[in-house]
Amino acid sequence: MFLKHTKWAMLWALLIFILCAIPGKDIPHVSFLELLEFDKFVHASLFFVLLLLMVRGCKLQERFVLLSQNTKVICAIISITYGGSLELMQGAVFTDRSADIYDFIANSFGCIMGLVFYDRIEKKYLCRFIK
Repeated sequence: MFLKHTKWAMLWALLIFILCAIPGKDIPHVSFLELLEFDKFVHASLFFVLLLLMVRGCKLQERFVLLSQNTKVICAIISITYGGSLELMQGAVFTDRSADIYDFIANSFGCIMGLVFYDRIEKKYLCRFIK
């Protein structure tokens, strides 16, 4: 039942992929948000949620014992690698997009913050909604 427990993480990862694949000219530009580096906050937030969903789903599954024992580390590696891969694809594959090291740093920061706050968030929220 691995897919049953990780479906929300996979759907969230698909949403991130779609957002990263949108051509740059189709993304609305709001000047005051660009001044606040809102883009980096969005990247960090997306990957923060991705890590939370991945860890929760992997903890609930029982099929892969190694994954259950090292959940946070494995999910962090997967999430950070996914963020880096998306940045590389933006530079090489997607039209009107470019790879940005600062986006990758924001993605990774979001994953790390997800690790830091996971236990607190799980106790308050995740146990109620994702079973």
